Amino acid sequence: MTQHEDGSAPGTGGTPSAAADERRGVVSFVRRGTRLQGKQLAAWQRLAGRYLIDVPRGSAATSVDPTVRFDAATVFGRRAPLVVEIGSGLGDAVVAAAVAAPEHDFLAVDVYRPGLSDLMRKADRAGAVNIRVIEANAPDVFRTLLASGSVDEVWTFFPDPWPKKRHHKRRLVSPAFAELVVGVLRPGGRWRLATDWQEYAEQMRDTLDAVSGLAPANDGPDGFAPRFPGRIATGFERKGIAAGRVIRDLTYERR
Repeated sequence: MTQHEDGSAPGTGGTPSAAADERRGVVSFVRRGTRLQGKQLAAWQRLAGRYLIDVPRGSAATSVDPTVRFDAATVFGRRAPLVVEIGSGLGDAVVAAAVAAPEHDFLAVDVYRPGLSDLMRKADRAGAVNIRVIEANAPDVFRTLLASGSVDEVWTFFPDPWPKKRHHKRRLVSPAFAELVVGVLRPGGRWRLATDWQEYAEQMRDTLDAVSGLAPANDGPDGFAPRFPGRIATGFERKGIAAGRVIRDLTYERR
C-alpha cells in the first residue's frame, strides 16, 4: 500500500481533468486512449483490486501526491529485490520477467490505461503474483513516491524517441530524470535501457556518462551494453528490426 509521510492511509479523492496535465509543463508522453471497453474494461474491473496501486493524485490526472510513499514490503507482503519498469507497453516484457524471476518484485509504471489492463490480464493468466502497476507520470513516481535507495533495478525499454529535433526536450532520459533514478537506486543497483533509435541511444549514453552517480557498464559492441538476457523480444522491438533499425542496450550502475 501507499502511505502519507505521517503514516496515515491516503484518501481516494477525485480524478483531476486531463487538461491539468497540460498545465504541468513539458511531459515525456502524449496520453491517448485511456477509455476502456470490452475485455480491457472487464479485466480492469476484475483485476485492478489485485494489481493496481491506486495512488492519490496531486494537481493532475497522472500526478502523484508528493506526501505519499510506496511501501514495497507491505504491498508485496515480503522483502525482495524491487525492479521498476518505466513504460510497460502491453506488459509482455515485465510479465515474462516476473514469471522467470519469482524471487523479485516488479512495479510497472505507465500512463496508458489499456496497456496496463492488458498487463494485468497477462499477469493473471500467468499466475504472476509479484507484479503491481501504477498509472502515473514516471518523474512524479521517482521524485517522491519511491523511497531513497529502495530500488534494485530500473528498466526503461524503448521510451518514446520523439525523433523531431523540436521535440527532443520531451525525451524521458535527461540529466534531471537521471538524478531522480540515482536517488531511488540502491548502491550497486542498475538502470537498464534499450532503444531502436541510434541517435537517441547516443544521446542517452552521452547524458548518463556525465551523471556522477552512475558508472557505465557498456562493454558490448560499439560502446553499448550486451543485450540484457532478461528482456524478451516484444512485438514493438520486432517492428523496429523489420524497419531496419538496430537495437541498442545500455546499462548503468549506481555508484
